[in-house]
Amino acid sequence: MLFNSYIFWVFFPLFLALYLVVQPWLIARNILILVASYVFYCWWDYRFGALLLFTSLTDFTFAQLIEKAPRANRRKAFLTASLSVNLGVLGFFKYFGFFSESVQAFINQVFQVHIEWHLLHIILPVGVSFYTFQSMSYVIDVYRGKLPAVRNPIQFFAFVSFFPQLVAGPIERAPHMLPQFSRTLRITAESLEHGIWLVIWGMFQKVVLADNLSPLTDLVYDHAVPSLPILILGTTAFALQIYCDFAGYSDIARGLAKILGFELMINFNLPYLARNLSDFWQRWHMSLSTWIRDYLYIPLGGNRLGESRTRANLLIAMVLAGLWHGAASNFILWGAWHGLGLVIYRTWNRFRPANKNMPVVLAWFLTMLFVGVGWVFFRCRSMEQIADFAGGLGCFTLPLWWLTYVKSLLLLAAPLGFMHVWQAHHRQAESFMAFNRPARALLEGIMCLAIVTWWNPLGASFIYFQF
Repeated sequence: MLFNSYIFWVFFPLFLALYLVVQPWLIARNILILVASYVFYCWWDYRFGALLLFTSLTDFTFAQLIEKAPRANRRKAFLTASLSVNLGVLGFFKYFGFFSESVQAFINQVFQVHIEWHLLHIILPVGVSFYTFQSMSYVIDVYRGKLPAVRNPIQFFAFVSFFPQLVAGPIERAPHMLPQFSRTLRITAESLEHGIWLVIWGMFQKVVLADNLSPLTDLVYDHAVPSLPILILGTTAFALQIYCDFAGYSDIARGLAKILGFELMINFNLPYLARNLSDFWQRWHMSLSTWIRDYLYIPLGGNRLGESRTRANLLIAMVLAGLWHGAASNFILWGAWHGLGLVIYRTWNRFRPANKNMPVVLAWFLTMLFVGVGWVFFRCRSMEQIADFAGGLGCFTLPLWWLTYVKSLLLLAAPLGFMHVWQAHHRQAESFMAFNRPARALLEGIMCLAIVTWWNPLGASFIYFQF
């Protein structure tokens, strides 16, 4: 069930009406959330619900075992078992085909033989990476003693399956989210206003901006090898598209949660205003970047074991971040590119002369240039396409339609640019609430009109659903 589909906007009001009735009764509220979340998720395929239930039950059980284990080695064994099950499920559904094809190609090339085995056509469950990481982090936090194991299965299952953020995040943490399922939440006028704004703004980003930027991106990336100027335009379109698509989803998720009285973490904080690559990753997909920092980079040693080990840890963390996005060599290259960039930035920052800062505009431009090259790797369908695009970098010809392309791109970028300028001026991502009520109501009305005008009745899928 897509947020931007008509069926969801039948589902959510019905759910909300029941929710407001049972909201004072904690158990009934959590049961309603759990049932609604499974209906929401199983709308794609009822089999997805079985996998979600299996993940939830596995981690609920192992967390109990970890907490009750009398010895450290037993606790570690249970943690290892939990992680093995989760990563095994994720690996089977997401990476089995990729690694099987890679092994087949390696054998054929190295041994000069031709083998061809029939691969299983495995359906990738929507959002499996998101809820698996969320559930895994809970077990790790219990192991680390950051929170007690949950005794109430309904509470835990509702936490893992909470439908606003189930399939594309934010990837929530148990210490922040689980307590909200253990107490009655107040729905205030302020939270309703905030939530409604986030939902409308998120829908506007997706339906009006991202979905109309998509054909501009496809025009460049799904056809002949473009010249350098056209590749720059197409990559700019994709950079805006993926931001509006993913940040739009996160805003809708946060808005729906606020309407229900829940608080989700902010997932994006003006990433295209970053002045260095480290700053970019503190602003982009923050729930994933902090997850990788806390559960991968720091356990690997972080920056505690010397400069060489720190650089290796950065590379490992970012390559795995790329692999998290998908079982494809271009995603691995994208992750390695960002890992290399973080290593270069760390090295430059360490040895630059004291009090010698790069001019702000130049620092921003170089950061966006680096991020833009990374988006080329991300958007290309294969390494062969990346190589083809690299071969066309020496061409500077412009097709007849380039001026129309630029006009369309500027028109779609303008609303996002306006909002970013407003947010940067107020120095916070949530500054839209600084609009007075009449101005906010006018903007909401304009955005709703635009959403209705451009709405695809079938609902165009969100980009990050494939991850």
